[in-house]
Amino acid sequence: MLGFIVKRLGLALLVALAVSAIAFFLLRLSGDIAVAIAGEGAQQADLDVIRKTYGLDRPLVVQYLDWLLKTLSGDFGTSIYFKTDVATLVFAKLPVTLILGVSSLAFALAISIPLGVLAAIYSNSWIDRLALAIAVFGQAMPNFFFALILVMLFSITLRWLPVSGSGSWLHYVMPTIALGYYTAPAFMRLIRAGMIEVLSADYIRTARAKGLSPYAVVITHALRNAAVPVVALTAVQLGFLLGGSVVIETIFALDGLGYLAYQSITYKDFPVMQVIVLLLSVVYVLLTLLADIANAWLDPRIRVS
Repeated sequence: MLGFIVKRLGLALLVALAVSAIAFFLLRLSGDIAVAIAGEGAQQADLDVIRKTYGLDRPLVVQYLDWLLKTLSGDFGTSIYFKTDVATLVFAKLPVTLILGVSSLAFALAISIPLGVLAAIYSNSWIDRLALAIAVFGQAMPNFFFALILVMLFSITLRWLPVSGSGSWLHYVMPTIALGYYTAPAFMRLIRAGMIEVLSADYIRTARAKGLSPYAVVITHALRNAAVPVVALTAVQLGFLLGGSVVIETIFALDGLGYLAYQSITYKDFPVMQVIVLLLSVVYVLLTLLADIANAWLDPRIRVS
C-alpha cells in the first residue's frame, strides 16, 4: 500500500507541475502583461521600463522558473488590478468557493442516490424512465440557463431568495441547486448501473432467501457494494465543481474564487489568474489522489494491478 501511495503521489506532483507550466505559458501568450499594467496607448519607453521592472524582458523559461521558485517559497506576487498581495486575495475568496462546491456535491448526492436506487429496483418501469428523464434534463440543460430560470422563479416572481451576493446562507441556495443539479446525473447513472449488477448477484439472492427485509438487502448489502465506484467519481466531481464555479459565481455575484477568476480575466490580472489555476489544479490532483488511495484500500485488486 505504501508503494502504491508513493507512486500516485509522484504522479500527482508531475501533473501539478505540468499544469502550472501550461497555465503560465498560455497566459503569457494570451497578452502582453506590460500593456495590461500600463494600459492601451502607453508609450514604448513606459512599456520598456515596466518589462524591466517586472522581469518581463527575460526568456519565458527563466520567468517561469523564477515564478515557480517564488511560489514554492510562498511568494505569490502582487495583483496588477487589486494592488494587493495575491495570496491574501485568493485565500480570502477560497472559503466561499469551498462552501459552494461542498454544498453542491451534497445536493447532487442527495437527489442522485435515491433516484439511482429506485431506477435500479424498478428497472425498465415508468419510475426508471422518469429518473433517466430527470438525469438527461439536468445533463443537457446548460447550468447558466438553469440558474437564470431559478432567478426568475425564486427571486423575481416569488421573491423568496436574494438575486446576488454572498452575505448569508440564502445566497448559496440557488447557486447550489444550479451547480448540483448539473452534476447529479453522472452519480445517478453510475449508482443505477452498479445497483442493477449487484442486485442480480448470488449473495443478494442468498440474503433474500434468509428472510432479510428489503431495506436491509438494498441499503446494507447492495448499495454498500455498488457505491464503491462513486468514491472516485465524488472526488473528481468535487474538483469539477470547484473549477466549474466560475460561471455560477459570476451569475450570482458570489464573491468566491470563480468570480475572482472572472474579474482577473476581465482586467488581465495575470498573477491572480496564475495562482487560481494552480490552486484549483492542485486541489483537483489531491482529490483524485485521495480517491485512488480510498479505492485501493477498499479493493485490494487495484493495488495489484
